[in-house]
Amino acid sequence: MTFEEARAAFPVLERVAYLNAGSMGPLARPTVEALAARAQADLVGGRGGPGYIEEMLALRARVRALLAGLLGAEETRIALTTSTTDGCNIVLAGLGLDSGDEVVTTDAEHFGLIGPLFASGARVRVAEIRDRPAGEALEAILGEIGAETKLLALSHVAWTTGNVLPVHELKEQTGLPMLVDGAQSVGAIAVDAAPFDFYTVSGQKWLCGPDSTGGLYVADPGALRVSRPSYFSQAAHEASGEFTAREGAARFDSGWTAVPSLAALEAALSSAPDWRFERAAATAARCRELLAESHDVVTAPGQATLVSFVPRGEPAEVVRSLAAAGVVVRDLPGSNVVRVSCGYWTSDGDLERLLAGLP
Repeated sequence: MTFEEARAAFPVLERVAYLNAGSMGPLARPTVEALAARAQADLVGGRGGPGYIEEMLALRARVRALLAGLLGAEETRIALTTSTTDGCNIVLAGLGLDSGDEVVTTDAEHFGLIGPLFASGARVRVAEIRDRPAGEALEAILGEIGAETKLLALSHVAWTTGNVLPVHELKEQTGLPMLVDGAQSVGAIAVDAAPFDFYTVSGQKWLCGPDSTGGLYVADPGALRVSRPSYFSQAAHEASGEFTAREGAARFDSGWTAVPSLAALEAALSSAPDWRFERAAATAARCRELLAESHDVVTAPGQATLVSFVPRGEPAEVVRSLAAAGVVVRDLPGSNVVRVSCGYWTSDGDLERLLAGLP
């Protein structure tokens, strides 16, 4: 697949420079066609019967396998979820943390992680890295870890700055259990989840899948309590509700995922080109270089696919002005930055439109 062919799969790019996959990835034509075809089949054939259930289960298995391949993991260690937030909640509730447990995170995390951390009841220590150089993140996080730390919970790529956090170094140096929020990494950069204990996946961001889809990698499914059982969690159950959990991470499946959404996610996962990570990284580097000529860029060189910068003017107003000019980016609440998301589909022309539209 050539770049031109890959880009042509996203009709939105014919109208606008879509630079917001960190929030919602663009939808490709094959993805929507798969969703529509499955919905049409449901319309005509109904949503029941042995054949329907068999196909639904087969779709779940195929999507699980595709997610496993993306994470370098075994299929038995992948649960199907609705979002990274859902994955974080599954893990933290399953760990059964309380006020006697200490968790270390950072001040660059999304509420999808810090919200569940707070709700867990654990004592949370926050490493201040958001306003520090990327190279100082490891030292800052290590400085918050103590003898009572039971878990490290942080993003692979910060949604605010776009900087890559030292998740591998932290695992190697501490050996502590780790929950990694992969919302801004999976589909954007190459990921190997195997070194970690838990790794979350967002389907609608960089994977360009449908809403309310995602995944969760669990290294040792048998060691995590099923705290939020769904019908798909059990292999057998009694009238009392007592149940035998399914084998592997499937015991953590969130529940029913609409069959058209499963078909669409399968199409999205199957259609991404092999060269996507290299192309996205090069485009993000070029975006940073261009912005740095006239703006204060928050993202350090050589990071992932998000580029955050300080605009001339109020960020929300700059975003609205860019949208009017056909450039889709976003501002970050409570900050003075605008965030640009560079995908494998992003062209030089998209970057030129961004620069031309800035005050």
